[in-house]
Amino acid sequence: MLDLLDLGLNLKALGIEYGTVVLFALLVVLLLTGMPLALVTLLVALIFAIGWFGPNSVPLITSRVYSFVSSFVFVSVPMFVLMAAILDRSGIARDLFDAMKLVGGRLRGGVAVQTVFVAVILAAMSGIIGGEIVLLGLVALPQMLRLGYDRRLAIGVVCAGGSLGTMVPPSIVLIIYGLTANVSVGELFTAAFVPGFMLAGLYIGYILFRSYTDPTVAPPPPDERPSFSEMLPLLRGLVLPVLVVSVVLGSIYGGIASVTEASAIGVAGVIVSTILRREFSFSMLLDAAMHTLATVGMIMWIGIGASALVGVYNLMGGIRFISSLITGVSDSPTVIILLMMGILFVLGMFLDWVGIALLTMPIFVPIVISLGYDPVWFGVLFAMNMQVSFLTPPFGPAAFYLKSVTPPEISLGEIFRSLVPFICLQVLAVAILILFPGIALY
Repeated sequence: MLDLLDLGLNLKALGIEYGTVVLFALLVVLLLTGMPLALVTLLVALIFAIGWFGPNSVPLITSRVYSFVSSFVFVSVPMFVLMAAILDRSGIARDLFDAMKLVGGRLRGGVAVQTVFVAVILAAMSGIIGGEIVLLGLVALPQMLRLGYDRRLAIGVVCAGGSLGTMVPPSIVLIIYGLTANVSVGELFTAAFVPGFMLAGLYIGYILFRSYTDPTVAPPPPDERPSFSEMLPLLRGLVLPVLVVSVVLGSIYGGIASVTEASAIGVAGVIVSTILRREFSFSMLLDAAMHTLATVGMIMWIGIGASALVGVYNLMGGIRFISSLITGVSDSPTVIILLMMGILFVLGMFLDWVGIALLTMPIFVPIVISLGYDPVWFGVLFAMNMQVSFLTPPFGPAAFYLKSVTPPEISLGEIFRSLVPFICLQVLAVAILILFPGIALY
């Protein structure tokens, strides 16, 4: 303890500059040992709290943590995770994919197009990414490979489409950003609606361009049109998912329910859907609940550690120091925004989005506001950037999710190579959103 106090006093004497260097160096070293991010941030926060301010500063950490976990909006996170877990264990996604033949059945590359449409609807039902990629990897990828689609295009569509949960409301990323930046989650959902569909539209445009310019990429569409008797069962698979999405998002956008209340309505809607489909069982519900507990527990612990670290660093004067560094780079607000996007892009290669949001947004959002930008617009930009992080190596969780369900001959390296065009499309979407902020602030 005395050594820790001596270290803290020495650092404090040297100033916030050296304290910042030591803090970030300690974070990197501990992360390289393989320790979980939550434990690393908590440990570093405790070391600097005791070393910089003394043992009496420990209650400051607990008060900071309490303010994070006691937010009512946070209740919506386990609700949306539970929705995704139930969807993962039901046949709704498979029937939804079959129903989307009505959209893409007459197009070259139609199965890839309907995969993107299914991804959008699944994202609008749950806002969780990992489950969507696994579902599409089990349902859509084998069909595209069987029909003769270019393997890299099929892999990219599944990973990029399955990651749309980052952007399409109700996005968990936007909820965590709203909690961290003290911004209305409902406003974030409204702002992200058009950019999310814009990104999906870029994917579809790329698929159609590749399919029609290179006949070897995708097979031609079938010649025969499905009869009404064949279309009716497909339409049945579309009714329940669209109804759940309409109720959840409609209640939020219509001002009928808050985000938290709408998440509870969504869980009820998904459970009722499984009952009507005769798929519901208490063992399925228990399994989904246990998955939810594990996922939300991970988010909570990362949030607790990151909140504690940011609180201690703020008391040290670190946030003011970093803000002055960033704003001192250029007099142009656009350059500063691009610098922030670059920092988020690099962090996204190595850290989980939850940690990135909770560690960086308390620093970035005040700068954004001081530059005269809307924090809601910046929240959509952040979510779009995190969409990129799901695909970029070496962390790239989307690739690892897909690899868990792909045939052995598809290597992780091939998956990452397949994602390059879609990463470029995501970067293009970020640039468009920076150039035309009205897309989010309409």
